[in-house]
Amino acid sequence: MIIQICVGSSCHIKGSEELVELFREAIEKYKLDAEITLAGSFCTGRCNRTGVTVQFDDEIVTGVTKDSFKDVFSKYVLLPLGIKE
Repeated sequence: MIIQICVGSSCHIKGSEELVELFREAIEKYKLDAEITLAGSFCTGRCNRTGVTVQFDDEIVTGVTKDSFKDVFSKYVLLPLGIKE
């Protein structure tokens, strides 16, 4: 799985740097280093008033925040990989 976090100026202001760290920590916690490639991307053109745009393989999710991170990680990473929290 490839996870791309927008680090364009709008998403940067909305906390993309903090989300990168949350993703890194979660990938390490669940020992998914071999299954996930974490990358930054520039603007995807899907800016949202709140949160950051994150792409999971071909699926784009907008408005991801530190508060919604756990739910997003569970739905788009853990569940597709068959991992229960």
